[in-house]
Amino acid sequence: MKDLQNNAITVLNNNWKDKFSIPCAKLYPFQWFWDSGLIAIGFAHFDMPKAEKEIETLLDAQWSNGFIPHIIFHTESDSYFPGPDFHRSDLHPQSSEKYKSTGMTQPPVTGFVLQDLYRISKNKKATLSFIESTIDKVYKNHEYFYNQRDPQNEGLVYIYHNWESGTDNSPIWDDIWDTMNPPEYTFERRDTTHVDATQRPSKREYDHYLHIIEIAKQNNYNDQKIAQLSPFLIQDPLFNAVLLKSNQSLIDLYGIIGNNEDKIEQLQKWQKKGTESINSKLYDSELGVYVHYDLRNEKLLRHISSSSFTPLFANLPSKERAKKMVDIMMAKFGDSDQYLCASFDPTSDRFNPKKYWRGPVWVNLNWMLYYGLKQNGFDDVAKRIKEDTIEIIKNNGFYEYFDPRKEAHKDGKAGYGGHNFSWSAALFLDLINQ
Repeated sequence: MKDLQNNAITVLNNNWKDKFSIPCAKLYPFQWFWDSGLIAIGFAHFDMPKAEKEIETLLDAQWSNGFIPHIIFHTESDSYFPGPDFHRSDLHPQSSEKYKSTGMTQPPVTGFVLQDLYRISKNKKATLSFIESTIDKVYKNHEYFYNQRDPQNEGLVYIYHNWESGTDNSPIWDDIWDTMNPPEYTFERRDTTHVDATQRPSKREYDHYLHIIEIAKQNNYNDQKIAQLSPFLIQDPLFNAVLLKSNQSLIDLYGIIGNNEDKIEQLQKWQKKGTESINSKLYDSELGVYVHYDLRNEKLLRHISSSSFTPLFANLPSKERAKKMVDIMMAKFGDSDQYLCASFDPTSDRFNPKKYWRGPVWVNLNWMLYYGLKQNGFDDVAKRIKEDTIEIIKNNGFYEYFDPRKEAHKDGKAGYGGHNFSWSAALFLDLINQ
């Protein structure tokens, strides 16, 4: 285990670029929002200054309206498409003048990440001082979501692109693509020159992705216009659970810092409303889990994915619901010949064990589920998910995602996507230090 721990540290140090981390070489050469937050948790275990700098650099790219982009283009690189010239963040009047970026965001992990830095820190006073210097920016990001991304004022925020979900090509989105018929775009993919094309989204899927961005660009990334016009408008249980988890972390941290009663009060209002709405609107009592809601077509997208269980991470379900959710997780995802937790329902005909978010196991989701299960008293399942994650990494190395089928791991070639992947290394360090 010591060797693996040292390898994880090497991965993180190699992917460090002066003031931020890249997820991995070639495939992802820039800074990604939720990656950065999760990477900082790994750094906190052995290099707190880097953990803090990671968050600082991320927040430095915040727009004046509180928005944090999902990719920040610090450097020029032709190894990634679509790049800054396609995204044109400058179209939004409040975008960062300092950094080029996308006009999309990602699950807002920063609140709970600050609390994790405090949890891990050996010098709480110094870490609290850092948190004090950054927490208001994170609060402003939450304010952005509730003011700009909640058109029905229900405490649930929308995402307008599948890339904002973090679960980029989940089979859940197939239902949305069926409602769209975008033009055929001409472009040169870069991702498939780095990894096997069979593990990546298809060309036609990319047409959908680019079309949604074009609509947003035509409207200068205006959130109200996007809410009216985007064919993709989703309330995502993962995204909203992460936001609610981060709300609670900000409440806790502001409580420690003191003299922030107004912000705590506002966060508690968002928390109350969001918790009620996610439990009433996104919980599917027939399936017994949380699912995505399609705001554009006003219906639940009734598929079970690893995102369906993430409300456990934010302590949102009742005891009865939590029990039912875990029973369903084990019945569908927990066969003894499979590693927990596949990213999509292995009993579905849309399941693909090798293709990006259509079935593989992801360390970041396993990490959230581990803490969610533990907090809710499911120690045995939490232990299994932790052990499965460690075993997968032992067998294959620090890949981006992994085949959930145990038989595929016999030759150590069941890790897919990017290799020496930062958050896989970072969250492995956190898991083994538990």
